Amino acid sequence: MTDAVLVLEDGRTFRGRPYGAEGSTLGEIVFNTGMTGYQETLTDPSYHRQIVVMTAPHIGNTGVNDEDDESTQIWVAGYVVRDPARRASNWRAVRTLDDDLVAQDVVGISEIDTRALTRHLRERGVMRAGIFSGAALLDENGERRPDDELLDDVLTAPAMVGADLAGEVSTDAAYVVEPIGEHVATVAAVDLGIKAMTPQRLAERGVRVHVLPSSATIDDVLATAPDGVFFSNGPGDPSAATHEIDLLREVLDRKIPFFGICYGNQLLGRALGYGTYKLGYGHRGVNQPVMDRATGKVEITAHNHGFAVDAPLDGESVAPHDDGRYGRVVVSHVDLNDDVVEGLRALDLPAFSVQYHPEAAAGPHDAAYLFDRFVELMAPPTNKQKGAA
Repeated sequence: MTDAVLVLEDGRTFRGRPYGAEGSTLGEIVFNTGMTGYQETLTDPSYHRQIVVMTAPHIGNTGVNDEDDESTQIWVAGYVVRDPARRASNWRAVRTLDDDLVAQDVVGISEIDTRALTRHLRERGVMRAGIFSGAALLDENGERRPDDELLDDVLTAPAMVGADLAGEVSTDAAYVVEPIGEHVATVAAVDLGIKAMTPQRLAERGVRVHVLPSSATIDDVLATAPDGVFFSNGPGDPSAATHEIDLLREVLDRKIPFFGICYGNQLLGRALGYGTYKLGYGHRGVNQPVMDRATGKVEITAHNHGFAVDAPLDGESVAPHDDGRYGRVVVSHVDLNDDVVEGLRALDLPAFSVQYHPEAAAGPHDAAYLFDRFVELMAPPTNKQKGAA
């Protein structure tokens, strides 16, 4: 069998050729606009249970190396590309992308019109989908399965709304990333789907990072004697992350300096009492313009999110949770394409977060200053409050 079929939840189909492993896979289909960084995208745990469409036409040109992975495995549920490279050409490559997809049993499809597919998702919104190839296209008698039967399979896939997924991608056991050079601070980083480059960026600034499972309790956090607490990126619906939100409120109650990225930004929003909502097709790529409203500077940033915080864009607002006990909050960053909230800053607590990815893996380096801002937030006298009841 030399063909493959992509079936969308609304019944639209695309026919192409298998890429990577053959078989079937289901998930929410999303598109990524990055022209580089496919290895970091594939290994980003935030893509757990998602089929990723690459809008750049040529994928696999530089192969795969052993240095750029953001985790220990490929997390995407499926992979959609237009023109896979016939061969890899890069001095760092140790194998081809196709080989990695096959080895990790990632089902993909190639040679389809990814431009038409992306336009469809922009108009209709992201939705469930399935990729079928090889034996998955045949029934028990060896006959080709009809498209409506494949659609029935797609409709059995769980929706992303309401999905609590951080526990499925988080580390099973705590580990430590040691500081590079002089030790200046200690951070408890809650792994909700953390990318490897994030603790590395902190370590480069002299931070010892204790990476904790998503199931960590406040006692686990305090046991690291943290100068600050960090919540990472990750997959799923933030409204379903009740344990993590409760943990974050414990951190805020103790006035421990806090920094959150992506999913961590959404969880800070919910901990403060704001709502979150699902975007029509999300932000995924390395080219989103975001304004830092404190400086007026526009950054080109890396994104991977399908949910956003619902907070007032203009001026200060009082955090709605528990009659405003967390004080005043401002939206610190905003996306210039669609006015989506891209950052929060508490004015009466040592806490801030951003929706995008300052670790630049893959992506631009415009937002690297945010790690410096976190280190400054943990500096004396602020860190004298750590662990205070």
